[in-house]
Amino acid sequence: MDKVFAGRLGGFSATLLFAVVCVVMFTTTASAQDKFPSKPVKFIISQTAGSGGDAFARSVAEHLARRVSQSVVVDPRPGAGGNLAAEIVAKAAPDGYSLLHGSLSSLAIAVSYYKSLNYDVRREFVPITRTGQIANALVVGAGVPANNINELTAMIKAAPPGKYTCASAGVGGLLHLTCELYKKSANVDVLHVPYKGTQFFLPDLMVGQITLAFDTLPIYVAQAKAGKVKILAVTSPARSQVLPEVQTAVEAGLPTLVSIGLYGLFAPVKTAPEILQLLHRETSAALGDAALREKLLGQGIEIEPSSPEALRELLQNEIVKWARVIKDAGITPE
Repeated sequence: MDKVFAGRLGGFSATLLFAVVCVVMFTTTASAQDKFPSKPVKFIISQTAGSGGDAFARSVAEHLARRVSQSVVVDPRPGAGGNLAAEIVAKAAPDGYSLLHGSLSSLAIAVSYYKSLNYDVRREFVPITRTGQIANALVVGAGVPANNINELTAMIKAAPPGKYTCASAGVGGLLHLTCELYKKSANVDVLHVPYKGTQFFLPDLMVGQITLAFDTLPIYVAQAKAGKVKILAVTSPARSQVLPEVQTAVEAGLPTLVSIGLYGLFAPVKTAPEILQLLHRETSAALGDAALREKLLGQGIEIEPSSPEALRELLQNEIVKWARVIKDAGITPE
């Protein structure tokens, strides 16, 4: 009887031991699967390698990598007006390993400017956090007699329609639409002249062949200090930390002339809430690093993290705003 009982007990013990081993193995496997990030995370960007947007993304990625003890790499995918990078992330697996570090203005403008897109920015992305902003500025050549935006507006109004010109880096981009916004806000008539990029119109701007341009502020700081151009205003809501002595268009009496390069981090829709929370928490903490903030400010980038909800609202506001500008200016979508 004792032998039978001992045999049964031994069988029970073996079964119990097997069950315990299975539970431990399952728990270990599940923990390994649930751990995030367990491999490199990608920041997909629409800017070219070596550009200011690329440098910005790499700085953020580097500091985030330290926080999560995992590599965060930047993958430039320029093309199609920024839509290629957005489409890649929209179609990526919602596992937190493919993120879009994108320009809110480009994403917002694309909604109205293009007849069709292979993604829906409002339905296929989940906001994580705003990362930073770059002020845009109204710039003229040194030979232009105006010294502020009001003097420039008066000069344009006193001239025949279309005498003065406004350059941009291409039709339908943020800088073009900012020019259109100025025309409407100040009730002036200037002729838009699209170029292939800043490097192509800057020489013409400096010699007075082009009257004015709206462009990213940091590019022109050195030129302004050298006396080659004049920065008449910034179009950010508040004065830029880069050149705090330059007034805003809002301060000059043009409350609707607000245009700024806004950047945010997005994940594909259906990404797990716990992954989104981790990314928001750690990215926000990385953006709070004093050394990073100082480094980026030197590049003209002002760090400003936000809640996911605030980023979503900001994107929606940009969509509505630029759709109105496109409609009012009669710009034909591609």
